[in-house]
Amino acid sequence: MRRQRFATVVKLMLRKLGIIADVHGNSLALDAVLHDAAERGVERLVDLGDTLYGPLRPLEAYHLFRRAPLVAGVAGNQDRALYQASQTDVAANRKLSFVINDLGPEPLAWLRSLPPTAVVDDEIFLCHGTPASDTTYLLEDVSSGHPLVRAEAEIMTLLSGVTQPVVLCGHSHMPRVVQLANGQLIVNPGSVGLPAYDDDAPVTHFMETFSPHASYAILEQNRAGWSVALHRVPYNWDEAAKQALGLEARDWAQGIATGRINLGPTLAGTPVTSVTY
Repeated sequence: MRRQRFATVVKLMLRKLGIIADVHGNSLALDAVLHDAAERGVERLVDLGDTLYGPLRPLEAYHLFRRAPLVAGVAGNQDRALYQASQTDVAANRKLSFVINDLGPEPLAWLRSLPPTAVVDDEIFLCHGTPASDTTYLLEDVSSGHPLVRAEAEIMTLLSGVTQPVVLCGHSHMPRVVQLANGQLIVNPGSVGLPAYDDDAPVTHFMETFSPHASYAILEQNRAGWSVALHRVPYNWDEAAKQALGLEARDWAQGIATGRINLGPTLAGTPVTSVTY
């Protein structure tokens, strides 16, 4: 069962706020994003979950997170998969076993401490998927097999009870900025560490950004309103893909190296068609 906890509230004087999500243990991508954000004058960061699960360098990513100027973070569904895993789950899933063994108890305890939602400076609401679910996309309708922006009425229903003027979400790995008729601004910064994947829930669908760049966003408030910048950061994605290949995660390797899924014969001639968690 999803644990129910009240949103964590964080107070800070908002300057430039960096927004990261869906790192998935990709320490090379995270390191590049943290450096890029610092060069742009970002002094505060928030993280929207799915932080350490991935056949890459999860422990390195954890140490980068602990040194980063993180003011708030929330848990994602893949974070829960780690700290809620049973022995049977671990035995049946090589990637899950690798990540848990690589991390050790301290990072798992840190993940467990993260709330499902948070509020920053009374005005910015954080969630992984939606306020009520970390497995539901807030902005995307994937019933066609590919992501389309939901009808506004659907988004507002999913946001029921959230009154903050800015909502930050992740989970879909698709960088988007959507403003509703009521003035609420919704930002998905995209994925730092995994720019393409597919899933079979709620239906089979493909999420592709068509670029291997690490993605994040910067939020600022000025006299005219809220300003959002989406950034794509180059890094050594070929090395990250090699890390995934070292654990025979060819699906992850293709998504990382290309931002695409279902390309046919690539990566040493082996077709790669899906990302499995």
